[in-house]
Amino acid sequence: MIHDNVYYNYRRVVMTKRILDCSASDLAGYNAGQLLEAIAGSEGRVIAGECIGITQPLFTDITNAEVVAAMGADILLLNMFDVQNPVLQALPKVEKGETVRELKRLTGRMIGINLEPVVCGEDEDQEDNPWRMTEGRRATAKNGLLAADMGVDMVLLTGNPGNGVGNRAIMDSLAAIRSAVGDRLILAAGKMHAAGVISEGASHIITKEDIKAFRENGADVILLPAPGTVPGITVEFVREMVDYAHELGALTITAIGTSQEGSDTSVIRQIALWCKMTGTDIHHIGDSGYVGMALPENIMTYSVAVRGIRHTYHRMAQSVNR
Repeated sequence: MIHDNVYYNYRRVVMTKRILDCSASDLAGYNAGQLLEAIAGSEGRVIAGECIGITQPLFTDITNAEVVAAMGADILLLNMFDVQNPVLQALPKVEKGETVRELKRLTGRMIGINLEPVVCGEDEDQEDNPWRMTEGRRATAKNGLLAADMGVDMVLLTGNPGNGVGNRAIMDSLAAIRSAVGDRLILAAGKMHAAGVISEGASHIITKEDIKAFRENGADVILLPAPGTVPGITVEFVREMVDYAHELGALTITAIGTSQEGSDTSVIRQIALWCKMTGTDIHHIGDSGYVGMALPENIMTYSVAVRGIRHTYHRMAQSVNR
């Protein structure tokens, strides 16, 4: 079942802390609905840091996800994560079904993954290509169930550059995964860029009709490009879409998915403030500053811009043993 009217109903729940105030033990005890309420209660001050686990980590012997967490991210979003053959370079050796739970143990964070509604290629020559699409990255009901069983908190249905992910395919995958997992997972949907579909570029990346269809097919959270990251995407456009998603009871993520996570801190600060103006609930920063994660200083800069040093340093310093 869809998590209904999260945006307007969270105030009725008095036992769920804001994500801003949650420790690792708090998060471990929350189900998907409670996590959504904790996000909504934070009033636009939640940071999601995307990272890639299949590449060589920036600091060699610790995962990129740990670095993203250390710089203040509340949610770790794993891109190119294969639920059938999970790989996180530099993670201590565990059974593959325990990969996500081990990352949670090390970081104390919510964990999300990207799944993509595309067809896998059959070209055997691509076996050595780490960027190739694999069966375990597809947005299918089977993979949604595997993600839930592994301890994933949120699945984002989206597309990497050039993979040809269209909004119709996202809708179909949403319906299939929601039917399979029920209310075990937070489901988010949308695109950070055109993802190879030229007709869905610029202001056509997402429409109100798309948002309504995503919501009706099971989305709890709607993803939109951050203002200034995609040609034609303005603060006014995103704000209108955020307001509409909120009217439907969904939360929103504004995303930097265009390698601007590798820009200087002044650019990041400006995008962060624009996103704050739109009314978004979750602020996403992408994985391509360095290969596999944003520039660490940009994660911290973004966090300070939207919630100040108090909440940023609190998140950075809080022990995972609390």
